[in-house]
Amino acid sequence: MKIIKKTDNDTLILNVEGRVDTATSPELETMLKSEIQNYSKLIFDFKNLDYISSSGLRILLGAQKFMGEQGMKVINVNDTVYEIFEITGFSLIVDIDRI
Repeated sequence: MKIIKKTDNDTLILNVEGRVDTATSPELETMLKSEIQNYSKLIFDFKNLDYISSSGLRILLGAQKFMGEQGMKVINVNDTVYEIFEITGFSLIVDIDRI
């Protein structure tokens, strides 16, 4: 997994590449915990994300709870990752833009 952090005023943008799974999710969680309180909006760009596991979904859920419903968005979601969001019900609770 690779995380590229960008900022735009009050928005934190995280481009996440590769796989977010049990082995890599602690790195994402650590970055979020150290950065998230400094921003009012959070965008996950999943253009180059291949897979997300339940541990990654847990991190997204925690981030959304922290940011509030209007404060977090997931963009550029491919069909494979979107299918995971649909199966788990995340497509109903997270603001998602598909590719």
